[in-house]
Amino acid sequence: MPSGAEWFIVLLVVLLIFGGSQLPKMARNLGRAQQELKKGFAEANKEAESEAEDDSAK
Repeated sequence: MPSGAEWFIVLLVVLLIFGGSQLPKMARNLGRAQQELKKGFAEANKEAESEAEDDSAK
């Protein structure tokens, strides 16, 4: 796992590549993607539980 200094270097490189104006957009998109991923996992778990209940009822 990267330490504090390594995270600083990564942030600096990202800032140089994308520029300061693009960082908020990128962070927003990453947040949305994370929400969609969590939502997908929750739906998959619900489906798996539903199938398990159906199998146990038979």
